[in-house]
Amino acid sequence: MNKIITLSVFLFFLTNSVFAQKNEDVLMTIDDQPVLASEFKRVYLKNLDLVLEESQKSVDGYLKLFVDYKLKVAEAYSQGFDQSDTYKKDFSKYEEQLSRNYIFEDKVTSELAKEAFERNLEEIEASHILIMVNYDAVPRDTLAAFDKIKGIRDRALKEDFTALARETSEEPGIEKSGGNLGYFTAFALVYPFETAAYATEVGEVSEIIRTQFGYHIIKVHDRRMKEPEITVSHIMISTKEGASSYVPEARIGELYVLLEQGDSFESLAKQYSDDKNSGKNGGRIKRFSKGGLRSSVFEEAAYKLENPGDISNPIKTEFGWHIIRLEEKHPLPTYEEKREILERRVKEGSRSKIVTQAVKVKIKEKFGFVNETGYSPYFDTYVGDEVVKRKWVYDTIPASENKKMFTIGDRDFYFDDFARFIQKRQYASKRYISRITLMTDFYDEFETLQLKTYFREKLELENEEYAGIISEYRDGLLIFDVMGKNVWRKAKKDSVGQLQYFEDHKLKYQWKTRVDVEILATTKEDVVDELEKLMKEGKTGKEIRGLLNKDNEVNVLLTKGVFEIGRSELPSGFLPDMGVSIIYTENESFIIINVKEITPPGPRVFEEIKGRVLSDYQTFIEEQWMDQLRAKYKVEINKKTLKKLKKELNS
Repeated sequence: MNKIITLSVFLFFLTNSVFAQKNEDVLMTIDDQPVLASEFKRVYLKNLDLVLEESQKSVDGYLKLFVDYKLKVAEAYSQGFDQSDTYKKDFSKYEEQLSRNYIFEDKVTSELAKEAFERNLEEIEASHILIMVNYDAVPRDTLAAFDKIKGIRDRALKEDFTALARETSEEPGIEKSGGNLGYFTAFALVYPFETAAYATEVGEVSEIIRTQFGYHIIKVHDRRMKEPEITVSHIMISTKEGASSYVPEARIGELYVLLEQGDSFESLAKQYSDDKNSGKNGGRIKRFSKGGLRSSVFEEAAYKLENPGDISNPIKTEFGWHIIRLEEKHPLPTYEEKREILERRVKEGSRSKIVTQAVKVKIKEKFGFVNETGYSPYFDTYVGDEVVKRKWVYDTIPASENKKMFTIGDRDFYFDDFARFIQKRQYASKRYISRITLMTDFYDEFETLQLKTYFREKLELENEEYAGIISEYRDGLLIFDVMGKNVWRKAKKDSVGQLQYFEDHKLKYQWKTRVDVEILATTKEDVVDELEKLMKEGKTGKEIRGLLNKDNEVNVLLTKGVFEIGRSELPSGFLPDMGVSIIYTENESFIIINVKEITPPGPRVFEEIKGRVLSDYQTFIEEQWMDQLRAKYKVEINKKTLKKLKKELNS
């Protein structure tokens, strides 16, 4: 494993550039494929500090590593690792993540996160009326629902909104709620609804909004600045029938008197509160914000407390009687403190569609986008209703009918490209009712996919920083796979070869001198003499630790075991001799060692050293494999370019 890690660290940081400028110097060719001097220069300067051996820090020394690296890349392609599904999946995932930094996606996400942060500073109380219509309803049903909500909005401008909601809204539970949603902030509701609510003044009725649930109108009742989260403790006496033998109101009154007399809130909560979960913590409950608890009565009483330590009068909620003490008012978090959470919620929620659409617009503006032929007329007959059931079968579109759909930059996309996309996409789609809606969504996804793919491909050609990073990862994956097959797994599976390698190199695996010791160390100069005295008296390390570590003080540390000379547990300059050693000083510690046994150098058995043998055997296999690659591929160094490069790098 150590061998694998060491190699992968080196390989990961090497870069294979795609920038082949016309007049740029070629440093070498591998089977007539050019490798540019600029690529070597970039990786040499980037990785120089990572090279451990001084001999490899020279241009000539590093060039040998670089040639071996390029040979491994060439062999990975030769063995087809770039075509494996695992490689394609891993690389595509990384490419998509990395390109987000360049594809404008993070910028749009950041803008939406900031908008959400600003909205979260204000809470809105609103009611709504909903006329339900399926996301993919047929136009006739959609129009009927729109006409209905339009008529309701006209009435809402003149009539009582709550009464109108109970009469007309199709929201479940409307009789009880009257359409009132209470107070909410960003992310509580779907983005189009939230945006309309924040755009509507208090007392006004919004325009008609379409969401995935149907058509809505909103009436805003109130706006208030969001208050900070608070932490409180409480004592609760349950009013549940049979919960106690005493009168709850009388008991809470008695406890309130005790608190006024100076009794401990924590002690009374632990002993008397019927909320056992908080009672064991002195009554403390988890911090919350307004709207975060099931009881609005409790919240209102808690938020009326002004200073930590203030105690409320007894209040009654649906759960029982309470006395509340304010523990802490938490300051509202800053944007930077919330940024990561906000951006994640933007990417995961209904705002993600906004991000995607904004990215599409920016890519179209950058590279140019032309709609050539609308897909609808042709695909209305080409794709039947079977696609809704995920049973549509692709059939090749004749050349005469294969029209150009759209153009991105210098690339054209045709009907047949879209048809192949539909064939695969239908199996992973959500359930649709309408084929028209399905085709609209599929086309939008297809267009988005091609725009992002085109952007990433052009990005690697146009942006040197991105190209370097993506190439590092691409080649790192390939080399890891080719090394895994030809070196690491091959050596690991070859138990016979490992054993034979051990037998052939036994002298490499000799034990050094070993000592069975008790090592006692102290940082306190006034303890060291007593420590030495006790050790010379024959006290064991355990006994000494018991004598010198007392009254909750740690004066000595004990380390026991069998160690080879040179191990880090032993002080530098340690000379093995039976009995109690001299006092060594190291890292501001005084160290005395009791040597109980000395074992001279000798051979190890395979089981004791098989991890190291495997690592060495992998190196042996790799060296053989590299000899094969050097024989397989023709490497030619351009000496003129190399000389120029040396002069430049050594200046």
